[in-house]
Amino acid sequence: MSLHLVSSVSNANLIHSGFSLLRIDGDVFLFGQKGWPKRSCPTGVFNVHFKNGELKLRPISFSNGSCYLPPLRYPAITRMGPESSEKEKYLIHGGRTPNNELSSRLYIISQDSRGCNKKVILQCIEKELVGEVPESRYGHTVNIVHSHGKTACLLFGGRSYVPSGQRTTENWNSVVDCPPLVFLIDLEFGCCTSYNLPQLTDGQSFHVSLSRKDCVYVLGGHTLASDSRPPRLFKLRVELLLGRPVISCEVLTGGISLSSAIVTQVGPESEFVIMGGYESDNKKRLECNTVILDESGIHLTSRESPDWTSEIRQSKTWFGGSMEEGSVILGVPAEGRQLLSESNYFYLVKFRQEEEDPLQNCSQESTDQEQEDTAQLEDSEELYFSREPHEIEDDDTYNEDDEEDESQAGYWIKCCLGCEIDVNTWVPYYSTELNKPAMIFCSSGEGGHWVHAQCMDLSETVLVRLSQENTKYFCVDHVDIVKGLQTPPQKLPPLKSPLMKMKNRKVPIKMKMTPTKKSFLRRLFD
Repeated sequence: MSLHLVSSVSNANLIHSGFSLLRIDGDVFLFGQKGWPKRSCPTGVFNVHFKNGELKLRPISFSNGSCYLPPLRYPAITRMGPESSEKEKYLIHGGRTPNNELSSRLYIISQDSRGCNKKVILQCIEKELVGEVPESRYGHTVNIVHSHGKTACLLFGGRSYVPSGQRTTENWNSVVDCPPLVFLIDLEFGCCTSYNLPQLTDGQSFHVSLSRKDCVYVLGGHTLASDSRPPRLFKLRVELLLGRPVISCEVLTGGISLSSAIVTQVGPESEFVIMGGYESDNKKRLECNTVILDESGIHLTSRESPDWTSEIRQSKTWFGGSMEEGSVILGVPAEGRQLLSESNYFYLVKFRQEEEDPLQNCSQESTDQEQEDTAQLEDSEELYFSREPHEIEDDDTYNEDDEEDESQAGYWIKCCLGCEIDVNTWVPYYSTELNKPAMIFCSSGEGGHWVHAQCMDLSETVLVRLSQENTKYFCVDHVDIVKGLQTPPQKLPPLKSPLMKMKNRKVPIKMKMTPTKKSFLRRLFD
């Protein structure tokens, strides 16, 4: 067991609390972000890898048939291993958007194609849910269970907003634990079925869940109603029989009191290590435990903890994530700074000694602390990322020198005469925003300038379209000037069409008579 200090992460301003990392076919992807500051990345999904001891990010695209994946924070994520000829997939359910809206949708992410230059294109499909659909939530867990040759998804826990009938101005953004119902989702047809088990009496969130075959083990968790972390441990067994499946619950002894813990897999497929998290609102959990799942059940024992540094022991908060092959990455906020990625110390914990450099061959799963809810040290989320040795020296990466300095361009400028964006009062307006307003480039003048999309009164659909198209945009202050510089259309006089003479037109006969002839004819006929 060893503890290593990790160098700073490049482009850390793009990593915000609540992000998630997925490992698909050897590649690692980060999602939940707003995109590059100066480049088009409407998906908000990035490829993650280590190079020269630094964490690098590169934008990733989705296939044409993919649906829109919002930047979700604290969703429930689980991996579906490849079966027969199927691709490796990830299930993503629920989560919070930057606008603090909760999601109830289920997304399936997989790899669509890979180019000769190692460029990866992902595919995202929204699975329509029917029946007893779980309400919008975050901080819950989903697990894959296998029984009688069938596969299903089990969902449990989480928290949501106060019911609409009970929401007032004072508690509009207050959250409560979801009812302790267990949901079983048929992944083929999207049918959802809820189960009310008598053994589950209190709601909980940000617990640890481990699955093996037809069983799911749930440990710990935080309950908002009592603001406690009871040492819970129970087993959910699923039998996918014909007709309505059966779920049974068994309460086990020997549980642990924890929330926001980190789980990493070590050794065999059914051996895990639990570390980190919190025992109470103001007490970190510095112990580690080994969990082994086998045919007889779950075995939980204590194990040696790393030699924590003084920064880790003295910090009030910490966050981190699990890495494959028994590795864990921890983030400790620097003293006197906000909880942001660029102000953290990062440590790498190795539970198995290896000859290779831990920074060059590692895969990781990360958690982050949610600071926006009622409890101060309340939640975190597990995050995954890993790299293979042959993929570390990939030169096709994002170069931060290609972009302009954000401090010079600035997000908090007065972009136009009616600009009202202020760093102290601004809140996210678009679903792709997190902690900075979306901006768009105005092509007026020689060098152009950046303006806030919200000040230009642009809808989110128009903003996404403009970021994808190679067209010039002019802000409201310069669009009239550009129109005035255009060459005015030449005004041509109207054409006068001459009268057309009709052919074979019968004209009355006109006789020329003298007054003498007129008098003679008058007397003749009289």
